[in-house]
Amino acid sequence: MHQRHLGLFTTLAIVAAIGVAIWYSTRPKPVEVTVKPVEIGNVEQTVANTRAGTVKACRRAKLSPGVGGQIATLDIREGDRVKAGTMLLELWNKDLRSEIALNESESRATMANARAACLQADVTEREAKRMLQLEGTGAVSEDAVDKSVTEAKARKADCDSANAMAKVSAARADVTRSQLERTQLIAPFDGVVAEINGELNEYVTPSPPGIATPPAVDLIDNSCFYVAAPIDEVDAPRIAVGKPARVSLDAFGKRRFPGTVRRIAAYVLDREKQARTVEVEVEFSNKADVNHLLAGYSADVEIILDERRETLRIPTESILEEEKVYVLKPEDGVLELRKIEKGMANWDWTEIKSGVSQGELVVTSVDREGIEDGAMAKQEAEKKR
Repeated sequence: MHQRHLGLFTTLAIVAAIGVAIWYSTRPKPVEVTVKPVEIGNVEQTVANTRAGTVKACRRAKLSPGVGGQIATLDIREGDRVKAGTMLLELWNKDLRSEIALNESESRATMANARAACLQADVTEREAKRMLQLEGTGAVSEDAVDKSVTEAKARKADCDSANAMAKVSAARADVTRSQLERTQLIAPFDGVVAEINGELNEYVTPSPPGIATPPAVDLIDNSCFYVAAPIDEVDAPRIAVGKPARVSLDAFGKRRFPGTVRRIAAYVLDREKQARTVEVEVEFSNKADVNHLLAGYSADVEIILDERRETLRIPTESILEEEKVYVLKPEDGVLELRKIEKGMANWDWTEIKSGVSQGELVVTSVDREGIEDGAMAKQEAEKKR
């Protein structure tokens, strides 16, 4: 009888062991999840651009001569730094220079004639005054006096006419100088020559009205940059000039540049197939940050509207619809779906008013297969760098 009980016990033990082995081998494997602890920190309320913004120079001039012609002087190269007033390009203008020389000679001649006429007018005026004085003594006739006075008036008119002709000659020279200036391209400010469209002896033409053509010289002031970025029209009313901002540039990786809102456009852009946006300009707060910038860099801006300091926060990526999060309970390796109450939020962090406590682990890999309320889970091992 004893042997029979022992055999039954052994059989049951074997069956139980087999059952445990089958359960162990077929049970669902814990899903690996990435988690972040609920922590105390700062949370900012921000708005960001809807499409990539652009780094722009505070001053940029796409310059072309006012007239067409052949390039006679081109002493600059792309990348050169130039000062305001530097001659960038000059067209062939020997005809205008010769015309200016001729006009100046004519002007000098007319001025000399004007001086001679005015001297003669002074002589006749003095003679007329003497004749008027003698008329009272009866030494000269009335006709002689009248003739002298008339002569003086005529000479005075000649003087005035000669002076007028001198002014016309000087004005004609100024007109030709203005025409000469249209053949010259002068730097309007200190900057860097970004682009030159044309070579020595090539012919350049100005842009016809309504038709854009490449500029002869593209000049950029690289001492001042700002970012122009489109903000959704819904967010625009909350933005104000002077609000702090952060700028990120693809060319500089994760580095962030502090900035300030300097301008908000006075109208909404309505472009086909795109959301309506308002252009906002953000200037860089630190002058040293612009030393290595280039106009045309793509940029993103975050404008800080408000901030909560030392508040309970979780990563925004961990929050599901209907304001829920998964919490990993490390003591039993089970996921628990929790309802939370949110406060201020941005793309990175969300303020938590209730639902989780400091130190609890919230799941950030919420899109992985197998994640559900009550599922077995384990924390994913950190990858070695």
